Amino acid sequence: MKKVELYTDGACSGNPGPGGWGAVLCYQGREGEFSGGEENTTNNRMELTAVIMGLSALKEPCEVTLTTDSRYVADGITKGWAESWRKNGWRKADKKPALNADLWEKLLLLLEKHSVTIHWVKGHAGHPQNERCDAMAVAETKKFIK
Repeated sequence: MKKVELYTDGACSGNPGPGGWGAVLCYQGREGEFSGGEENTTNNRMELTAVIMGLSALKEPCEVTLTTDSRYVADGITKGWAESWRKNGWRKADKKPALNADLWEKLLLLLEKHSVTIHWVKGHAGHPQNERCDAMAVAETKKFIK
């Protein structure tokens, strides 16, 4: 399997509000940038979308090191929350509906295709690729602010 690095971030102006996401894929010294946004969304949806779009850009199964500043994404995967929600019909332990089930389902399918290792970093702490993704996400958010 090819080894790639994926860096992601999401942003939202208000929560909910206009949002954006950014992703950088790195493979053998080459980089690809991806970004987008939505007029009315949440920060967590943008964090998830960044990961989904980054993984979706891969043409074949890969070993991926995912670097994110989102505890929601990192813990949802590494602590098995999303898998549990899916097994429980997209309900949490308290029987309330799991948020963002549509995006979690897409992400879980991608995680079955790729071998993903999660690396959490503190946001806005000077991590170069995280800052780059944040800048892309913020720029996308601004496209929806009138």
